[in-house]
Amino acid sequence: MKIIDFNQVSKSYVGNKILDQVSMQIMESERVGLIGRNGEGKSTILKIMAQKEKVDSGEVTTKKGLRIGLLEQFQDAYHTLTVDAVLKSSFTHLFKIEARMKQLEKEMESNVSTKILGQYGELQTAFAEQGGYEIESAISKVVNGLGIKSLQGKIYEDLSGGEQTKVALGKLLLQNHDLILLDEPTNHLDIQAVNWLTQFLKQYKGAVLIVSHDRYFLDEVVDKMIELENQELITYHTNFSGYLKEREERLLKEFQTYKDQQKKIKKMKQAIKRLREWGMQANPPNDAFFRRAKSMEKALAKMEIMKRPVLSQKEMKLTFEEAKRGGEDVVILDSVSGGFSKKTLFENLDLHIRLGERIALIGDNGVGKTTLIRMILGHVQPNSGEVKLGSNIKMAYLSQQMEAINENETVLSYFRQYVHVPEAEARNQLASFMFYKDMVFQKIKNLSGGERMRLRLATFMNQEVNMLILDEPTNHLDIASCEVLEEAIRQFKGTVLVISHDRYFINEICTRTLYLHDRKVSSYEGDYSYFSQKVII
Repeated sequence: MKIIDFNQVSKSYVGNKILDQVSMQIMESERVGLIGRNGEGKSTILKIMAQKEKVDSGEVTTKKGLRIGLLEQFQDAYHTLTVDAVLKSSFTHLFKIEARMKQLEKEMESNVSTKILGQYGELQTAFAEQGGYEIESAISKVVNGLGIKSLQGKIYEDLSGGEQTKVALGKLLLQNHDLILLDEPTNHLDIQAVNWLTQFLKQYKGAVLIVSHDRYFLDEVVDKMIELENQELITYHTNFSGYLKEREERLLKEFQTYKDQQKKIKKMKQAIKRLREWGMQANPPNDAFFRRAKSMEKALAKMEIMKRPVLSQKEMKLTFEEAKRGGEDVVILDSVSGGFSKKTLFENLDLHIRLGERIALIGDNGVGKTTLIRMILGHVQPNSGEVKLGSNIKMAYLSQQMEAINENETVLSYFRQYVHVPEAEARNQLASFMFYKDMVFQKIKNLSGGERMRLRLATFMNQEVNMLILDEPTNHLDIASCEVLEEAIRQFKGTVLVISHDRYFINEICTRTLYLHDRKVSSYEGDYSYFSQKVII
């Protein structure tokens, strides 16, 4: 049964058309992946479904009484609450029932009437059926699964943006909506939490619509893919891997049909021209030739002309500037211990990174992955032990977040702080990262997460290095940009160390996996798939 139906829907922002007469349906209990390039309008579709945006034309029909939940940041009303209180606010209706039950229990201490007993029985049944007796276990399941148990006693407004997003996700999952809309739900989760979320969504009774660049996650969760491309929506009844195959087959078929139609149009135009010439050459002019030409012109005018299929879209162009080759031994950690305050994250850790290795560093949030990388970079010192770098090692580091910057600065001025080239050359380089024309004058505060990451990659690629250290580089990138990044890393001849929860990305580029856990690091000579066969996390 359809729960949401888009019929010929169009939507524009400031004259920029995002959706052009698109149609699609979401059915009960479906798991749907929505993909498309950054800025195409995926988040707008979610907001339209959640009735937070209106359409310009067309019709959006929802099933009567449909309860929809959208993953987004909370309102100010939650800021002074603890995380535990925020999560419990998902059950406000049940707490009201419970309060009324307690009130009736007090009344029954002095007056047990049939009316009160009837009211109490109805409330108790509703409380039980809606999960009132499982509130604590439901919260415990979600906080443990998402790895936010340690946050429960903290004030919501004191959390980082990533922590707030995880709490928002937890609250949403507890509300049992008929349809949940998730915009990049895995961005701030570690691999263990992503695995838990995967199983949760597979068992979820309602429907799920997911915007995600996490291809491994989409493969495991969804059974239907919707692609937003060139203001149109195209539906595929399969997971991500199936979508890749079906999309290629569709494009090749459409392109062949387009070529056949173009040949037919060309022949018709040539025939019309000949008929007119023959009509004029006759003496006197032959009206029959002109009538046939006119008839063919009418047929041509009625023909529905196909758009030329776009086989390849504009995409980011990325290559890394390589320094001269360094030594065979790139990084050696000898009995290193590290942490902060009174908390030890790892101890007596030994690690040897060699020239040309592509290494993934994985582990739960908070175990010390970023701290370990910062030690290798020399940003922090170990509590004990020694970090040694090989000869002529030149490293470039892409952190998760932009450093403290002026949000009112333009894309162009930010880029030229790091890349000292004339304006014309700077604009040319930025165009390779899909900042075209006046986009270079956009203020950083107005950039999306994906645009910010592309800007940082633009500055990053100009450094001459022989070792790349990347901290969650695929966060906020669309799938096409992830693929460009993967290819650039494959072409890079130096050494790569990457923190990532993106299992597909790890499988594509990494040949060794380091698992940081229990204050130690374990090494596996293979990608994520190999690692997951050896270890259950």
